[in-house]
Amino acid sequence: MIIKIDSSIKYQKYEGIGASGAWWAQIVGGWDNKDESGEEIRNIISKLLYSKSEGIGMHIYRYNIGAGSAHSGNGEYSDFARRTESFDSGECKYDFSRDKNAVYMMKQAVKDGADEIVFFVNSPVERVTKNGWSHLKKHQLFRTNLSKKNYKAFADYCLDVTEHFINEGIPVKYLSPINEPFWIWTGGQEGCHYSPKQAGKVMRCFANKMKERNLIGKFKLSGVENGDIRWFNKSYTRNLLKYPAVREVIDSVDLHSYFLYQPLPFFNDRIKFLNRYRKWMDIHYPDMPIKMSEWTHMVGGKNPNMDSAIEVAKVMIEDFTLLNVTSWQHWIACSHYDYHDGLIYLDLEKQTYQTTKRLFVTGNFSKYIPIGSKRIEVKCSDNSILITAFANESRTVLIIVNPTTDKKDYTAPSDVLVSLTDKDNNLTETSFNEGDRIIIPPESVTTVILK
Repeated sequence: MIIKIDSSIKYQKYEGIGASGAWWAQIVGGWDNKDESGEEIRNIISKLLYSKSEGIGMHIYRYNIGAGSAHSGNGEYSDFARRTESFDSGECKYDFSRDKNAVYMMKQAVKDGADEIVFFVNSPVERVTKNGWSHLKKHQLFRTNLSKKNYKAFADYCLDVTEHFINEGIPVKYLSPINEPFWIWTGGQEGCHYSPKQAGKVMRCFANKMKERNLIGKFKLSGVENGDIRWFNKSYTRNLLKYPAVREVIDSVDLHSYFLYQPLPFFNDRIKFLNRYRKWMDIHYPDMPIKMSEWTHMVGGKNPNMDSAIEVAKVMIEDFTLLNVTSWQHWIACSHYDYHDGLIYLDLEKQTYQTTKRLFVTGNFSKYIPIGSKRIEVKCSDNSILITAFANESRTVLIIVNPTTDKKDYTAPSDVLVSLTDKDNNLTETSFNEGDRIIIPPESVTTVILK
């Protein structure tokens, strides 16, 4: 196959790849057991995720500011790990000794290489919700659980928490007060429904509070993290960006690129929906970047293998090349669920872990693309291949995804370093000289670094 690069055609700036600590960090952060070398398992897991020398070198860590369901016991939850602790101990009162395990993992991620922390909120703290729970009750369909009178109290709580950790030296770059607002959230996990208008007004309240408290410039807001690329993204975006105060404190629209199967063919063409939203943004908000802040391979059953990893890489390529996202973030970094999620599987009883091919395929991107690079034009003569490229002044990085069962090959254009993940390799690095044939194995992700 022939690959042609045109570095004169530049697209969006690359700002990193990450994952959240939700539903696992509050568990793993309490593990102090060690492996044969004497290193704590929790620290090994952090290195696998955030160290460039000992792991995949992700840059972004998402920390969940919890609503407090773990303290109150309120609500209906499908799993204990979906309940969260809260720092709230009464109006303007805080207990920052809480959630210590999750805080430990956040700080360890920073130590290992994460330089962007995003604080995100699933539900407002229970003290300010309408029903005193961190999700709606079964009969409260499509209602918000936050009244207008408590917008300011909600904002003050989140801003107080954010300031506290910034003052501790944590590089909090973004605060996201709203998560998947369109869903109704009547149980299973913390969550809060907002209409597009309500979401915009909540974000405006946060922006005004930031200005009032002289916080503009210390960090930014992000949002509103709508939960499916098809449903109401235009409405939420329009209501987010119509307020000048909000435009002053955000630098992107953040969304989730989930695409759950629907029984009607029209609703199952992911590419068309990505292109529609990108075209709409180019027309109405051409200077506003998009970030993809949550996705996971939503299929039942544990799967650490390449078929799931190829699906992850495929979605990453689509989001980078069609939505032009500047960053891309996994839902949970670690999972103890019987599901195609997480980069690392956890055994809670034995306090051990298992890596997945999703981890290493993510590393094909995160370990090698320099932050601040621009995506550049690249084309492949083989239409079955998925490909993207990023470049800065010192290197060009190609990501080649071969989802087929056929072997491909590519002529090295110069002296290059190649990193391969397939069924037999995990980011295996090999050097090639100009003119050498680089083999692209079936069901593989290959990173080619040209210096």
